[in-house]
Amino acid sequence: MPKNEIPSFPPNRRVVSLVYDGLCTFEFGITAEVFGLHRPEAGPDWYQFKSVSLEDLVLHACGGLTVSATGTEADLHQAGTIIVPGWRGPDAPVPDQICDALVRAHRGGARIISICGGAYVLAAAGLLDGRRATTHWRFAEDLARRYPAIEIDASCLYVDEGDILTSAGSSAGIDLCLHIVRADFGAELANTVARRLVMYSHRQGGQSQFIERPVPLRREADRLSSILDHILANLQDPHTISSLARHVGMSERTFQRRFQSLTGLSPLKWILRERLEQARILLETSSTAPDEIARVTGLGSAENLRLQFGRCYGVSPVAYRNRFALRSAGDQMRLNGANQISPI
Repeated sequence: MPKNEIPSFPPNRRVVSLVYDGLCTFEFGITAEVFGLHRPEAGPDWYQFKSVSLEDLVLHACGGLTVSATGTEADLHQAGTIIVPGWRGPDAPVPDQICDALVRAHRGGARIISICGGAYVLAAAGLLDGRRATTHWRFAEDLARRYPAIEIDASCLYVDEGDILTSAGSSAGIDLCLHIVRADFGAELANTVARRLVMYSHRQGGQSQFIERPVPLRREADRLSSILDHILANLQDPHTISSLARHVGMSERTFQRRFQSLTGLSPLKWILRERLEQARILLETSSTAPDEIARVTGLGSAENLRLQFGRCYGVSPVAYRNRFALRSAGDQMRLNGANQISPI
């Protein structure tokens, strides 16, 4: 890396996944796959992954498996990121040793993350008090009842509170982990990881979050493939069902049916998603004014951009841009600090 290039990797790349008796193997597997797998494309600055148990060193996991921890409690307190991948049940008490260790690590600057039922562990430790959080939809009502100081949002895939992040159930942990990679290493590498995971386009509505769009669904028909390319190359133009159907030589009814079968969305919803995705990229990577972003993406006006962006991502375009501007400034400050020579 050139000396004058701003590093995008986190200052503390140590990631620890907490393992426990009754371990949820799927959720743990997500953490090991995303953070523990060697990724040559990331260079030497990729995460350093370990699993840590505060119970026995050899644990019984779901499905009759046994898991051996690779690290110690000392590794947990040296980690920059600690993940709780699920929990053995909503009624299972959380040992004080685990709660105390997580609180201590958080006070020391660690980023604490839960996947699915792991939110119960963070809640028991008091780390979610006064915060917005999520968990599996099956647990949301129960978690809110047990811990009224937590603002539970069961509608989203994950919640990023900066130093505390929580995901919804099971596979939503993948979305959260990709979000973390994107925040730490940038959109390009996050998209590469998503491709390795064979992840499809991110989920819409209230569950759509700040992750780089993974690979699109496989294009099964040449005519529809051409219309997807045509739309993406001309997002600023008005598109109607009638004009798109004519472009591919289909009736409107046939076109809509085949388009939805291919993409999982109606044509107009798919176009809106792509326009918002392009707007998101421009907000993150350029200083283009909102009204110009609205024009080049086909969203029409800054007001419509604000409305549609807020509905999709749960945040205004200005707030989204400011978030990444602050992150870039923080990276620059860390770089400047790293380049300073301490006096002898």
